[in-house]
Amino acid sequence: MSEKINTYKLKNGMTVIGIQIPAVQSAAFEFLIPTGAAVMPDGCCGAPAVIEDWIFRGAGGKTSRELNDLMDGIGLHRGSSVDSKHITLAAAMQAEKLSKAIDIHADVILRPALEQQQFEYSKQLALQGVLSLDDDPRHKIMLLLRDHFYPDPLGRNTVGKKEDLENLNAEKCKQIVFDNFDMGDSVIAAAGKIDFEELCDQLEKLFGNEKPKIPKAVIHKRKDHVYHHYPYEGAQVHIGLMTNSVTAIDENYYNARIAVAVLSGGMSSRLFTEVREKRGLCYAVGASYHTLKEMAGIGCYAGTTPDKAQQTYDVILTEFKKLADGITKEELERAKIGLQSALIMQSESTISRAGAAADDYYRLGRVKSLDEIKQKIEETSVESVLSFLKNNPYEKFCSVTIGPTEIKV
Repeated sequence: MSEKINTYKLKNGMTVIGIQIPAVQSAAFEFLIPTGAAVMPDGCCGAPAVIEDWIFRGAGGKTSRELNDLMDGIGLHRGSSVDSKHITLAAAMQAEKLSKAIDIHADVILRPALEQQQFEYSKQLALQGVLSLDDDPRHKIMLLLRDHFYPDPLGRNTVGKKEDLENLNAEKCKQIVFDNFDMGDSVIAAAGKIDFEELCDQLEKLFGNEKPKIPKAVIHKRKDHVYHHYPYEGAQVHIGLMTNSVTAIDENYYNARIAVAVLSGGMSSRLFTEVREKRGLCYAVGASYHTLKEMAGIGCYAGTTPDKAQQTYDVILTEFKKLADGITKEELERAKIGLQSALIMQSESTISRAGAAADDYYRLGRVKSLDEIKQKIEETSVESVLSFLKNNPYEKFCSVTIGPTEIKV
């Protein structure tokens, strides 16, 4: 699917990215607003999760109900999330509704009502999100794993901590919005059937006069990769482990992604085959690549029973370390096909394409085309992946378990 990539800076520094895809009838956009978990004041873990909901509860002189009716009236499909550095606001709609959707989001970002009563509703939703983690141990253990793996505050829990949320108040969150909703340091990426010049003109009128703020420096505090156990009375032990990898800007990025796909790219992958199928050690196992701008890692999850937890952990470590001993051409080709399939599916979703473009710009300072990504995947070889693995061995692991028994690491 052909596309044209454009980039423009508003007069206040805000970055606008346009991915023009003439073949589609939809449009989508994603805002990256620098209000993520890592930039929160101490004692405010979870504040972004409250704010991402609160700003939609009335804005631009409209009540929460009026705003929702307006969004539903143009068929808007929206979503929001929190990561280490940003609150992300995303939306998809019919292409002719793009301008109206941008107007609505300008009100939400620049003129939210931020009412006390609505704050309490948003706070309760965030608290429910924290409490629900007990019913979703896979999500919970990956949050804990990143918290222990990444330097503080980069790995801070994006869902929040119960005690911090309970002590959070509306005035504190208003101050966080005022301090961190910096349009000069924000990014918007739009993809689909768009007119880029019209989009930039509209955004300049809406956001261009917002004065940029002084970006906050995030000071990293390195952590040792050690083992952490969280006692929990249950029938399963949930295992998480994470090891260093290269970031998206590194020349070996695609070799790293291929290596992860060989480990955990489907039912023929090594972890699934060796841990689950051959030995029957666990009901779920998988690894995935995760990156921040500053550093990256490969995280792995396994759910098993207490009597099999130790062997499960040991076999997973063995499979990580064995990868550098050799991979087959068949494994390489399966990994390439898996990555390219994900790329094709992403290219057919305008909201996914907008999100990928925004992430690219934040991490790389530019947007990668689909053809470039496909070429980089094709250029990987058995030799290039093995060379990467030998120069970047999987040696040090941060490990976390939740359950009734500990393991030895």
